[in-house]
Amino acid sequence: MSFTAPITLPPLGDGQGRPGSTPGPFPWVGLIALAAAVFLSVTSEMLPTGLLPDMSRSLGVSEAQVGLLVSWFAFTVVLTSTSLAHLTRRLPRHGLIVLVLVVLAVSNVLTAVAPNYAFMVGGRILGGMAHGLFWAVVGAYAAHLVPREQIGRAVAITVSGGTLAFVLGVPLATAAGHLLGWRLSFIALAVLMLLGAVVVWRFLPHVSHYGARRTDAEATEATEATEAAEAAALAAAEPAAVPALETAAEPRRDPTMPAVILLCSITALTMVGHYTFYTYIAPFLIDGMGVDGAAVAPLLFAYGIAGAVGLVLSGTVFGPRPQLGLVIGIAVSAISVSVLALFASTLPVAIGAFVLWGLAFGTLPPLLQTRLLRTASRRIRDTASAIYTTAFNAGIGGGALLGAALLNTVGMPAVPLAYIGILSLAFVLVIVSHAVTCRRAV
Repeated sequence: MSFTAPITLPPLGDGQGRPGSTPGPFPWVGLIALAAAVFLSVTSEMLPTGLLPDMSRSLGVSEAQVGLLVSWFAFTVVLTSTSLAHLTRRLPRHGLIVLVLVVLAVSNVLTAVAPNYAFMVGGRILGGMAHGLFWAVVGAYAAHLVPREQIGRAVAITVSGGTLAFVLGVPLATAAGHLLGWRLSFIALAVLMLLGAVVVWRFLPHVSHYGARRTDAEATEATEATEAAEAAALAAAEPAAVPALETAAEPRRDPTMPAVILLCSITALTMVGHYTFYTYIAPFLIDGMGVDGAAVAPLLFAYGIAGAVGLVLSGTVFGPRPQLGLVIGIAVSAISVSVLALFASTLPVAIGAFVLWGLAFGTLPPLLQTRLLRTASRRIRDTASAIYTTAFNAGIGGGALLGAALLNTVGMPAVPLAYIGILSLAFVLVIVSHAVTCRRAV
């Protein structure tokens, strides 16, 4: 689930990408357009998980092979997002988001018309390239739209589209796939992508960005605004500008980097565990719990709603105490999956455990990122966020790959057990990371 991305903070601005002016009205329409784009992108990434049995039968391949479509997508994000972001750094951000949505639409059309598995893998790789570039742009775009003091609010609105993708996007697309066929579900998503591109083109304000060429007057104005912001708030600009803020007295190697690496390792491990099981949740619900195929979409909807509640808890109850939230979230996730595996045939207990799992896991991604940003020093926060995003997507791809291997060798009963074991290791590392952080703070 790649809806957390590194965010590059711009200088103080006017809400339209122009530094140093009086803030304008909050750009609700533009941010909602961005959130809609996030909703569509994340739905596209995760849709195969809900339609896995249908796609498996249609293509004549195993469910494990269909699950690997998630791995192809996620690993493509990991391998191409940085280079594509660099190659497109001078392109207008507005047009780039529109282009990315069009490419995602093409990817979904290719998936829908795929005559065989290999052709579908090619379509998913194209979608992964677009998805990675999308996340390299979208977080910073939200930050460019508002003054610095409103960045947190703007980013929260933008990434809420990812939560809605799990609450509504994947369940509705799954239901449509069961009703109309999985190919038409991907076609419908492609049409929505094109509509989303039109909405972004029409309603998302244009912004200036650091990679674009500027006139001398614009460059001077931006430089003055950046210097003022740095002096007043010790703000960080683009990663390339961070070394300029260093002084001779500062160490070359940031002392918080080991803790950052450890936290990103925990993130990768947690995502590996989660997507080892969640990627193949549809066959588990049907074969392991004995529910009807038509019940998969409502159960995914309930899981998504619970995850949204977990997201709210992460920002309210556990926001000031991310370490406590992580310990509780990981422990409850492991316990609920244990109950789900042990009592899969007892539907009331299994469904309750399934929903509790969704609530507990919904707290983890935002709390992991909160711990990361609190641990990393100011000058490496951009770098830390980039490492976090890579770890997150590597975990998604690695989890789907591990789940496929387990399905092909020892079968479905081993998949939730692997999840429990991996999360237990992550739990230990969370305790260790807290001790390391506290030791460095002394």
